[in-house]
Amino acid sequence: MLFKYSGFDSNGLKVKSKLEAASLEEAKLKLKAKGILHISLEEESFSLSNFSFKRRKSINLANLSYLSRDLSIYLNSGISLIQSIDLLKQRYKNDKTLGSFFESIATYLDEGKTFYLALDSQNVIKLPDFYKQSIKISENGGLLESVLFELSTFLKEQDRIKKQVGSALAYPLFILFISFFMVGFMLSFIVPKITDIFTQINQELPTSTKLVIKLGDFFSNNYAYVLLFFIISIGGFIFLLKKSKTFKYAFDKFCLKIPFFSTMIEQGELSRFSYMNSILIKSGVPIVQAINLGANILKNSVIKRVFIEASKSVVEGKKLSVLLSNNKIYKIDEAFIHSIAIGEDTSKLAQILSNLASLYNEANKDKTDIFLALLEPVFMLFVGSTIGFIVIAMLLPIFSMNLG
Repeated sequence: MLFKYSGFDSNGLKVKSKLEAASLEEAKLKLKAKGILHISLEEESFSLSNFSFKRRKSINLANLSYLSRDLSIYLNSGISLIQSIDLLKQRYKNDKTLGSFFESIATYLDEGKTFYLALDSQNVIKLPDFYKQSIKISENGGLLESVLFELSTFLKEQDRIKKQVGSALAYPLFILFISFFMVGFMLSFIVPKITDIFTQINQELPTSTKLVIKLGDFFSNNYAYVLLFFIISIGGFIFLLKKSKTFKYAFDKFCLKIPFFSTMIEQGELSRFSYMNSILIKSGVPIVQAINLGANILKNSVIKRVFIEASKSVVEGKKLSVLLSNNKIYKIDEAFIHSIAIGEDTSKLAQILSNLASLYNEANKDKTDIFLALLEPVFMLFVGSTIGFIVIAMLLPIFSMNLG
């Protein structure tokens, strides 16, 4: 539960903040341990403004990257973890979510918990499992500041890719949306009016004109149902993709069969897996656990399943490269498998994974740039062809009348 309080600290300064506790009595004990004399202490009341179906709020990759980087800088400067958290708490005191997050972390650290347990116990922000596990292992190995910096770089790169693709897709998708609107408008309102002209002539209409007229009649009579169908279809697709593992697996498998696009997906996933595993292995995470954690950040469920299944056999002493080569789920890039084999033989797997991440990231970046550059003219060609077909189909009978 989250409690809000106001009172005075050990220096006599007025304080007002929030803390997490299982009960009111526990909250009082926590305040006493922090040397705070509380005037008011009550559980935060429910309101529609802060209602959420999820108990923990999500944090975007950029913010998590910046927080990890700043914390790493503080620790490298010789500042203790508790003091570093206090500095971040003061910086984000005007941000309700981050302020409560650092308040919770500070409270748990004051109780003697490790940084990992503090992150795992707080109920303000939902953090990725691989992030918390990396903190856990690095904290035990004394590598917290370096791993935090590596995580910051990784999260920043993932956020950059996400924003790049999103911004590049914005204009083509806008064009596609406008094109559907224009075609629907022409079929629903323009074509039916022109059709009245053809009913007055006793002439056989071309097949293309008949097709456009039928489509126009259908859209003009059922445009509300068509619009509703598209909304339900898109909403249903997104719902199934998030809630149904079977549907997502089938869709991911279909995507991996599309030429060119499948290579982009595979290279992106292998880059993400390689970078994450290089960080985990450097932090001292066992290879089996590293594979599982690295697989959990993958978006494609087919490739994720390949690595999860492989991790189950790595426990038995088998090599990852052999398991990936012999898997029956999906054929992984042979260059990736050979590089993994070299890393296993030379005991330099972390370094090779880091190099693979850079190589696949650059290769995927080039393919993404090509794909996005071609996407706009393809959409323009689709729009022009569709509208051109409708216009020509409606003009053909008029040309025939003039020639006749």
